[in-house]
This record gives sequence, structure tokens and C-alpha cells, in this order.
Amino acid sequence: MTEDLCFFSTIPFEAARKVDVLPEGHPSKKLHGHSFLAHVRAFLPQDWAAFLGCETSQLEQALISCVEPLDYSNLNTHISVPTDENISRWIHANCKIPGLHTVGIQSTLKQGASLDKNDHAHIWKRFRFEAAHQLPNVPDGHQCGRMHGHGFEIVLHANQNLGQKDLGVDFDYIESIWNPMQQQLQYACLNDITGLENPTSEVIACWIWNQLKSKMPELSWVTVYETVTAGCHYDGSNYHIWKEQRFESALRLEHSQKDEPRNTLFGHSYIIRLHLNSPLDEIMGWTVDYGDVKEIFKPVYKQLDHHLLNEIPDLNDADIGSLLRWIKKSMEERLPQLDRIDLLEKPGSGAILTWGPRGPVLPA
Repeated sequence: MTEDLCFFSTIPFEAARKVDVLPEGHPSKKLHGHSFLAHVRAFLPQDWAAFLGCETSQLEQALISCVEPLDYSNLNTHISVPTDENISRWIHANCKIPGLHTVGIQSTLKQGASLDKNDHAHIWKRFRFEAAHQLPNVPDGHQCGRMHGHGFEIVLHANQNLGQKDLGVDFDYIESIWNPMQQQLQYACLNDITGLENPTSEVIACWIWNQLKSKMPELSWVTVYETVTAGCHYDGSNYHIWKEQRFESALRLEHSQKDEPRNTLFGHSYIIRLHLNSPLDEIMGWTVDYGDVKEIFKPVYKQLDHHLLNEIPDLNDADIGSLLRWIKKSMEERLPQLDRIDLLEKPGSGAILTWGPRGPVLPA
């Protein structure tokens, strides 16, 4: 499959707004404020950045410059109907970033919307429930065979062609669809619920999809966070899981100018997400065990964590694109289900290497 390298950046801004198109009595019709996050993804031309390795920082600065007029402002003075969707449109129209793929706005910790250049909207809302479970089919001694619990987080995704409408699927509508699920799952033992006798992330995602799709035709993905570092996407037929880890590394960007600070040693606390696409194992109820993913990645992790990246054999450069391709090359035989790697140099800023079907963007 074709390999795609996409850079992304996320920046915060503070602003007030009122949204007059909402129904009477809706609290957002009144003037109020948010700590917004603006997020962009771009397929940058090779010659756009000043030097190899500064793509993410240059993208971040371009986004900051674009959003600066909105920061600490009344959005209604810039955008007549400042919904999340229309703020995304404003940024798309005013951002001088080549290869811009999607622009997203996260208006609260639990919800957001992103638009592509064709005005296709991806709207999401996050929920959480506290529940116990155990996996009955795992081998003896596996920790998930013991009764334990999680604060599960669910993200419901909706896709639709807006056709220049101010609003996509309403967040309150998504919440109303979810509420019966919340009552059933909150403070429950999942194994006691019909259909969840083997409650892996994949089984939970499929079960939620089957419960909600007929009530919410716009539903495009269900995401289950079993922990903050592992989870599953499901779109009605395909399972994509991810496992997240962190590593601490030093590097030097050797293509930078001699007077550039990054020409000397510095470092990042990297976040890496390994994404896998695989059929469901009907007995185990998972695609690949998260613990197995971590174990298979361990030899590569040991080469990255607490090391100088420039000294790794076969790694041509320590820029994020070269590092992603090196990780892919190191992992593709060990983990053939791997089809995407996200690498963040800092929270909200990094790059995605994809060579399989594209799943939804994880909320920042």
C-alpha cells in the first residue's frame, strides 16, 4: 500500500462566543467562553520546512499565526455563526499551510469537530463509565483473567457531508443517544451483560455499535479506551487497535543551520502509538493482545529509550519522518498487522505514518 506521512499540530486559544442557531433555551445561545484547541493535519511538501526535522515546529508556528486574531476575542466578530464547524472553516480559509488535509476544533475536553477540504465533517463526543470485567478465555496466569476494573472511555464518531451547513450532528443529540448505554454500563460488571460475556475492547466496541447504529445512522466509528494507553476503533466491520508508549531520547538535527540550537544536542519525551488492523479472534475476543504488542515492540523500544537517536544503526537522520520509517522497517516483520504509527514530539504535535486504511484521529 502507499505510504503517507502526515504532520499535525495542536494549539490552544481562549475565546468567547454565542451560537444563535441553536434551539431556544440552549446554554450556548448565551455569550460564554471556551479554552479551545485547534488541530491541523497536513501532507507537507518536502521543501516547505526550513530544514529537515523542523516540520512540526514550523507547522505549529503557522497555526499560531493563523489563530492569533481569535485568541482572547469574541468569535462572533470574526465568524457570524461560530460553531466548531465554522471555526474550522475559518482556520482552513485563513491558514497558509500547503497540503492542508483536515482542520479540527475541540471546544471542550469531551467533544470536537474536524472538517476536510471537501466540507466533510468528523464530529466526536467522549463519554466515560466505571466498570469491572474479566476475560474468561485468556491463558492461566494472564492478569486480565482476574476480576479487575477500568474507567472506560468511549468516543462516538459521526461523519457527514455538511454542504455548508453551520452545524453537523448536534453534540446533545449524540449524548441523548448514549445516555441509555451509560445507565446500563456505569458501575456494572460487564460480564453480566448479555453480549459482553467476554468483554474485550473489541467486543465492547462491536456491542456498542450494534446497540447504537440503527438509532444514529451517522455513526462512523466507536472508540473504546480500555486504559489511557490502549484501545480499539470499530466501524461496523473493521477493528483497529492501538497501543501507546513513551520513550525519552536525545537527538541532533544535522540538516539545520550551524547557528540553529537544534544543530546541537537536545531531546524529546516522545509518545508513540502503534496501530494494528487485524480480524477478530473469535475465541479470545481480541485482534492482538495489547500485552503482546508491548512485548514485540520491546527490542525496538530499548534502542530508542534513553539513547541518542543519531547513534542508532541504519537510522539515516533523527528527524521525525526518518524515525517513523525506521520504526516501521524495524517492526513490519515482527508485527505484520501494524499499519500506522503516530509519533508525538510533544503533546499535540508530531507526525503519522500510514500505509493502511485510515482510521479516525484520536482526540488531542
